[in-house]
Amino acid sequence: QVQLVESGGGLVQAGGSLRLSCAASGRTFSTYAMGWFRQAPGKEREFVAAINWSGSKTAYADSVKGRFTISRDNAKNTLYLQMNSLKPEDTAVYYCAGRRWVPDIVVLTKSADFSSWGQGTQVTVSS
Repeated sequence: QVQLVESGGGLVQAGGSLRLSCAASGRTFSTYAMGWFRQAPGKEREFVAAINWSGSKTAYADSVKGRFTISRDNAKNTLYLQMNSLKPEDTAVYYCAGRRWVPDIVVLTKSADFSSWGQGTQVTVSS
C-alpha cells in the first residue's frame, strides 16, 4: 500500500487560491488512480476530483468544475489540486486517496473505490 501525505492547506479569503499536494511513498505511485475528497464539519465525505494513473483523464464534482484542477507528476510521486476562486463553502478537510491496478480508461469517483488514504489537510475559506 502506498502511503499518502497531504500538505498545502490553510486559511484563505474568498476568491483566493491554494494548491494542495499529496506526496506518495514508494515506487508504485504511477500505477495508482488518484482522487481528492473533502469533508466539512457535520457532513459526509464528498468527491472533489479524480485522475487516472497516466494523468490523461480527469473528473470533477459539479461544485468545483471550472475552479479546481487536479494533476499529477508521476516522476515526483505527487498529486496536486489547484483551487482557484475559493468560496466559504469549500471549507473542509481535504483528503487524497489512491487505488492500484485500475485500468487507465477508468477514473474512480466513489470513496469506497479507494484503498489508500492520507490523513487530510484543513482548508478554511473566510468570507
